[in-house]
Amino acid sequence: MDDRLIPAAIEYIRGLFEGNSGGHDYGHSMRVFRLAMQIAGEEECDRTVVALAALLHDADDHKLFNTKDNANARTFMEGHGVPAGTIDRVCEAIDSVSFSKNGLNKPGTVEGMIVQDADRLDAIGAVGIARTFAYGGEHGRSLGSSIDHFHEKLLRLKDGMNTATARKMAESRHAFMVEFLNRYENETDGTGK
Repeated sequence: MDDRLIPAAIEYIRGLFEGNSGGHDYGHSMRVFRLAMQIAGEEECDRTVVALAALLHDADDHKLFNTKDNANARTFMEGHGVPAGTIDRVCEAIDSVSFSKNGLNKPGTVEGMIVQDADRLDAIGAVGIARTFAYGGEHGRSLGSSIDHFHEKLLRLKDGMNTATARKMAESRHAFMVEFLNRYENETDGTGK
């Protein structure tokens, strides 16, 4: 692998997500990348595929871009000489990440499992709470609607982790969300606890 590929991908997503503050941004992509590489260190996998899929997993997110067939990700990789087979494997991993498209279905490759786990880890815990309200505020959601999102999706993610490493990491993040929701309910139920 070209030593300049990953730094180039980092710079690409920095530009791609410039000005985005709704939770699917450069910071999210970098956290997913770091989590994915941490999980990849415990799994037998193609670390290049994991790294590229993690960095580029939101480069064509339907909530942000009107692209088809991972056009932004493919254009970046083609422009940096990534072999066609690797591009296809990266795109397969990217396509398996989205909860809205895949629910709790497991990806067909270990690389996809790792990136899906990393993305879902960033959706829970303290960062997940912050991202939920950032996204909700950007899209005009009420606090109650954002709280509903925890019950509809986020509280389900812990039990859908694919790797042992991610399952272990998810435990404390999930527990923090449950504590937050309990405190939120106590503070909004009229008793002022």
